[in-house]
Amino acid sequence: MFGKRASFGCGAPAAKPAAAAQPSEAKASVSAPASAPAPVSSMHAPQPAPEARRSDDYYITKSMIFGALIEAIDLSQLSKLDPDNAREEIRDIVNEIISIKNVVMSISEQEDLLEDICNDVLGYGPLEPLLNRDDIADIMVNGATRTFIEVSGKIQLTNIRFRDNAQLMNICQRIVSQVGRRVDDSSPICDARLADGSRVNVIAPPLALDGPALTIRKFRKEKLTLDQLCKFGSISPEGAEILKIIGRVRCNILISGGTGSGKTTLLNCMTNYIDDDERVITCEDAAELQLQQAHVVRLETRPPNLEGTGAITMRDLVKNCLRMRPERIIVGEVRGPEAFDLLQAMNTGHDGSMGTLHANSPREALSRLESMITMGGFSLPTRTIREMIVSSVDVIIQAARLRDGSRRITHVTEVLGLEGDVVITQDLFIYDIVGEDQNGKLIGRHRSTGIGRPRFWERARYYGEEQRLARALDASEDKQAPR
Repeated sequence: MFGKRASFGCGAPAAKPAAAAQPSEAKASVSAPASAPAPVSSMHAPQPAPEARRSDDYYITKSMIFGALIEAIDLSQLSKLDPDNAREEIRDIVNEIISIKNVVMSISEQEDLLEDICNDVLGYGPLEPLLNRDDIADIMVNGATRTFIEVSGKIQLTNIRFRDNAQLMNICQRIVSQVGRRVDDSSPICDARLADGSRVNVIAPPLALDGPALTIRKFRKEKLTLDQLCKFGSISPEGAEILKIIGRVRCNILISGGTGSGKTTLLNCMTNYIDDDERVITCEDAAELQLQQAHVVRLETRPPNLEGTGAITMRDLVKNCLRMRPERIIVGEVRGPEAFDLLQAMNTGHDGSMGTLHANSPREALSRLESMITMGGFSLPTRTIREMIVSSVDVIIQAARLRDGSRRITHVTEVLGLEGDVVITQDLFIYDIVGEDQNGKLIGRHRSTGIGRPRFWERARYYGEEQRLARALDASEDKQAPR
């Protein structure tokens, strides 16, 4: 089917530069990944052992075999096979090349070589073993020779390397082209996503001086729930029960936190408590939310084209949502003038809408909202903006990544109203740090502030959840164990 196998025995062909992994590409990548440890299901997995460093002879041999493989296969036919069959075909051809050329290597080295070459042709090269590990939260590639990962909140250097910056750039192009975007000299910054929703950012030369910088915020294969966050200590069971009620009774929610604090994960958890008969519309820069409801419309922004036109902004999407008969609007990240349109939607019949933003406390989140509305050019009095915020936002959930790498929900805060020009809030739950153990892990506890009747009590009564809310509040006051 692939033909040209008779040419294997004619001596070693010269090693070629990276060749195309897909028919539309000009070149394919040569990789050097290490074997991936088994996935770890826990959010706080132990630090993995460093990957074994490959010898230069390994890369020379691999380059020679890779060049012979590209000579031997018909890429247009390969692209018609499903991934499993294509991988088997490649493995068969590589085994034949190794046999004909009398390449001497151990069984384990041969298996590593087969896996590396399959990843180069069909996947993302050296990144494949890292993408397959469920304990990694972030992958950070700083040029061809330095790749870092984040495991259990801590950053560590790996031995993963690329052949050169051209191979790395080729993989970046492969990733962004799958969502109809591009990265090159004329457009060196690009946001994209992988098939599982993992967030990808690429910044290429000439802006990145040491070679392309690729950052991937990985999604876990298993979708987290609030119950699992309880097991990790991110929130107490009583606090989780109250969050479930908040999501169920259609409170308008802002999730606030710093970079890497788990805002999107928490937003995904909160969407679990949306009823299946509700029409939900999501707006994102790169689609990464994983809603499980049956009636979901996913929208994504679009960057400008080569002529600098045709951009669709987040504000365009949020404004268009209002014409799509939504019941809930979910904005992946509020970072600009779309804050005004989201607030307008929240208090015009779209209860239960949600969004995330960057801020270090609930009070700062309110200030950020005010600033973003002002950035949009709205010449409104400060009091008018604050009245709009108070009438729109019901609850602010604050997430944080602590210095030991753990992620915690530190505040569940209600927005009550205005006194003069000051927005009044009250905390329902807060997280207190009480110490540190001998391993450097912080010890803390989630505690109720003793509020017995939150502002959304009447809303809970309307949805028949007041008894469940009362039990959760009572239990939170009776149980204040360290976590």
